[in-house]
Amino acid sequence: MRFVFNQWIFNLCLPFFFMTQIEVTFLGTTAGVPTKYRNHAALHVKYKSQEEFSCLFDCGEGTQRQLLLAGINFMDIDHIFISHWHADHFAGLLGLLETMNLEGRREPLRIYGPEASKFVPLLEALGYSTKDFGLIPVDASFEGNETETLMEGEEFVIQSIPMKHGIPAVAYALVEKDRVNIDKERAKAMGLPDKGPIFGKIKKDGEALFKGKKITLEDIAKIISGKKIVYTGDTMPNRNIAKMAKNADLLIHDSTFFEDVENMSGYKHTRADEAARLAKEANVKQLALTHISRRYQSLKELEDYAKSKGAILATDLMKITV
Repeated sequence: MRFVFNQWIFNLCLPFFFMTQIEVTFLGTTAGVPTKYRNHAALHVKYKSQEEFSCLFDCGEGTQRQLLLAGINFMDIDHIFISHWHADHFAGLLGLLETMNLEGRREPLRIYGPEASKFVPLLEALGYSTKDFGLIPVDASFEGNETETLMEGEEFVIQSIPMKHGIPAVAYALVEKDRVNIDKERAKAMGLPDKGPIFGKIKKDGEALFKGKKITLEDIAKIISGKKIVYTGDTMPNRNIAKMAKNADLLIHDSTFFEDVENMSGYKHTRADEAARLAKEANVKQLALTHISRRYQSLKELEDYAKSKGAILATDLMKITV
């Protein structure tokens, strides 16, 4: 992926010229075992602005075929974020990496996750294949309750936070940076010139002195809040979810079960109603339920139940645009 670092004046004008968009494609929505209608867990996210960013959250078995069915170019993917190292969330890496190599990939691929530096080299060494591109493991912290920034682009960051799943696991968030919309009339009224480095300083520091007068960002600009999507992977309900998902535009949550089941705590997953409560507490705008147990056969009943909780039921190849 290439990030273009433009001049400060171009960045200030971004809100006028570009409408950003986050496109989420559910490539797999089953829990544990695939069905005729649900593939193993994988989520493709495309961030669209002056440049496009393409990544995967999880990569279960069959992901590369799902990408083909969805019309997504897997060669554009430079970052893959694994929530945890259960096979239904990472086994698709083996085939995807081989296909990337056969298709002539040369750019390095970064694979993130708890203990990534332990598991990525094992994947790279498995079999007799050699790869003409580098695999770069990036570890995500899986203990505690702090949010960690794993990568930062010009317009957004991707963060992780530990989850509760019996093995090391994390959730991820793509968080768009707030945008600054400079009001030229207000800037002129404050005595500022039409352009110049003073605007870059105010944007960076929040304020600046100009001819002995302090001018704040709020004096001359409107702040446009960035979008946020959150993906939990597999987890039991926990406080970190509400923390990361606060005011999110979209929360994609593990909802393996839709009712109490025997030995629920042993499975270490979340019920749909628990996910709905967490979403409400975090003031989430939209909740998508995924990672559905194969025990549920009636799509209509699941959709009706999700709707009753103010959520939508994710299905394979469904797209949501934020």
